[in-house]
Amino acid sequence: MVERVEIRALGAGGDGFGEGPEGPVHVSGALPGETVLAEPGAKRARLVEILTASPDRVAPFCPYYSRCGGCVAQHVGPDLYGAWKRGKVLAALDRAGLGGVAVDELQDGHGAGRRRMTLHGRLLEGRMQVGYMEAGSHRLVEIERCPITVPALARAPEAARIVAAALGGSGKPLDIVVTATEGGLDIDLRGSGPPGEARRQRLVALAAELDLARLSVHGDVLLERRPPAIRVGPALVLPPPGAFLQATEAGEERLGAAVMAGAAGARRVADLFSGLGPFALRLAQRAEVHAVDGDAALLGALDRAMRGTPGLRRVTTERRDLFRRPLLPTELDRFDAVVLDPPRAGAEAQVRQLILSSVDKVIMVSCDPGTFARDAASLCAGGFSLARVLPVDQFAWSAHVEMVGVFGRKRARPRRR
Repeated sequence: MVERVEIRALGAGGDGFGEGPEGPVHVSGALPGETVLAEPGAKRARLVEILTASPDRVAPFCPYYSRCGGCVAQHVGPDLYGAWKRGKVLAALDRAGLGGVAVDELQDGHGAGRRRMTLHGRLLEGRMQVGYMEAGSHRLVEIERCPITVPALARAPEAARIVAAALGGSGKPLDIVVTATEGGLDIDLRGSGPPGEARRQRLVALAAELDLARLSVHGDVLLERRPPAIRVGPALVLPPPGAFLQATEAGEERLGAAVMAGAAGARRVADLFSGLGPFALRLAQRAEVHAVDGDAALLGALDRAMRGTPGLRRVTTERRDLFRRPLLPTELDRFDAVVLDPPRAGAEAQVRQLILSSVDKVIMVSCDPGTFARDAASLCAGGFSLARVLPVDQFAWSAHVEMVGVFGRKRARPRRR
């Protein structure tokens, strides 16, 4: 059954939201102001025909768009797109009681494209197929090239297909993480379990044939032909296989510049949830930094990069689960500023301790408007103020948006001795 729907708004996930004969409905690929025919589905309706098109509609540039589950907004024109992503931040702040906080215009963080892609490999009908997953399903969309990635990843799908085929006999679904580095492609295969000796030797030979910088299976390095280094501010970092990275160089630069500006004047900074050090290694150009994270391998990479980069001030590291063991006020009080870059879950436990500390400045980076707004509201209720938020579009054409907020304490708290 096909129904006529008047689209009123662009939903948080990129679907058009409107009114159908039976009430509210979400329609994939529809835009505000459009009248469409849609076929109802379990979660969202399928766009069948556009009766009245929006002037904000543009032609998607990717041949896999609407099948691949990665991008949701390539059909959205630039003005509506910027307002949509900025609006997600505004709405989250308003729900948290922070409707008076200014939100800047959306900043481009895409640059040359994403420097990493996670492909999925499946042995189907006797042939290894590699690609992305279809939106909302486990069906594979085989791809030849992803146009939102950096040019260095152009050959990544073919290389992933070749190395995955060497493990295809296991019959297990594979995840293939491919990163563009200064040394070349870095591939980490996951899902197969440890390879036997024959497969291991075959993979080593393939890594040489494909001119890979490094090839790993479940983080176990089979062959490193060249250092798979990435540039992080002033430093070169050698990330562990499959380690978390900011998605794009441009996005990391935007976020790093905002953090640096927010921490201006601080002599001692704590970088919490530091990861590989995208902020710590920049901040160390003018401040002493204490980097804290739960991943020892990431901290090790950060420490080696710091030691190999001349001109940086001291960076100390600490492995710690900040969800279970946040830094306490007595530990925080020695810092002039604290940087927070938590996962999507936010930093609720750490925020409670920051409120009780004498830290005057907090710079929070987040990839989730909801948890950012929740933690921001807690900080503001606990004596901090937030004047404005910078949204950064690092995951272009997806529903995700990153943001940076700088919090200052309204009234200085006495420092403990």
